[in-house]
Amino acid sequence: MGEQVSALSLTEIMSNIDLGPTTSVQMMFAKLQLAQSQLCKNQAESYMKQIEDIQGEQKKCAEMIAKARELQNKAKTDDTCTEMPSDMVEYFKKNGLKWETAGNDYKHNKDEWDYNLKSLTNYQEQIGNSVQTKMVYLQDFIGQYNSYLQGANTQIATANQTLTNLARGN
Repeated sequence: MGEQVSALSLTEIMSNIDLGPTTSVQMMFAKLQLAQSQLCKNQAESYMKQIEDIQGEQKKCAEMIAKARELQNKAKTDDTCTEMPSDMVEYFKKNGLKWETAGNDYKHNKDEWDYNLKSLTNYQEQIGNSVQTKMVYLQDFIGQYNSYLQGANTQIATANQTLTNLARGN
């Protein structure tokens, strides 16, 4: 349902908001602010999902770095080459990462693993930057949501006070 709601336009959202039979300007303004707050909430939810997905990618990248360091340490300890596992090869290919191609194979000595690790850590940094950027946008939408919601509540309270004053004959 969240996916459908996020695709709604301002007009569609406004048509779904019912603040009663009143047609006062204050209530119409409140309705507009409630609709704007819903749009901001939808955007925030979208960024939260994107951040969650990126954090999953961060975890996968950290696992690949740990595995590459293990393979590098084994190559160093045994003074030999260790082979890049197929899942790591696929990870590099999937994400457009470069790896050491000396010997035209997937066997790497300790120094060649430095190159592979640098590629992974650079990618990890890019992922981290992406999360930070999306967090800034998320915070902005949350701020806007709170502002619109507060504005709507103020308008509703003002309209209710006006109705109360009219009912009392003030």
